[in-house]
Amino acid sequence: MARSDGHGRTPYTGLGVAGLTGHVFFELGAGVGMPLASVVGAAPAAGLWATAGAAGIRRAAGWSTAEPAGRWAGLVNGLGIGAFVAHLSSWPKAESAARHRRFVLPWLADCEDLGPRLTPAYNVILYGSAVASVAGLLRESRGGRPAGLALAALAVPVLGAAQHWEIARLRAQARRSPAWWNRRLRT
Repeated sequence: MARSDGHGRTPYTGLGVAGLTGHVFFELGAGVGMPLASVVGAAPAAGLWATAGAAGIRRAAGWSTAEPAGRWAGLVNGLGIGAFVAHLSSWPKAESAARHRRFVLPWLADCEDLGPRLTPAYNVILYGSAVASVAGLLRESRGGRPAGLALAALAVPVLGAAQHWEIARLRAQARRSPAWWNRRLRT
């Protein structure tokens, strides 16, 4: 909880980082690989994501909402928001739910070949991470909001293209070298 002196901590930012890290490990466990796996291999990519996630969570726990840490929190939260929007704008959305309700949040029908059984859980992870990142940007990013919003806007097209580039490479790799971590991508 933020203190009244403006030097509160950044728990929402840490939750956003944990959500981003959790979503890539969900992909790995589900058998669709993870970002960078097609380039450096599954184990090194997992090591990089685990290290970056742990470092990000640790750094967020030590940051305050005061300058300049608030600016860093703004960038981290902006990246989290950009990743969320890139997923929603790059993959097919479910249409049936929208026909039955007036207000419906966009819901992915499939993403990165997770399929209809795993995509609902993936949606929950993505939304949880996005809510934490938005809360972090609004409450913990003193002086970092403009840069965070700019990074989010710039990240959307870049991350959207990167997701499709990576999944194409992962599919080809799964056909050449099938393994437990790319099992869903073999067909």
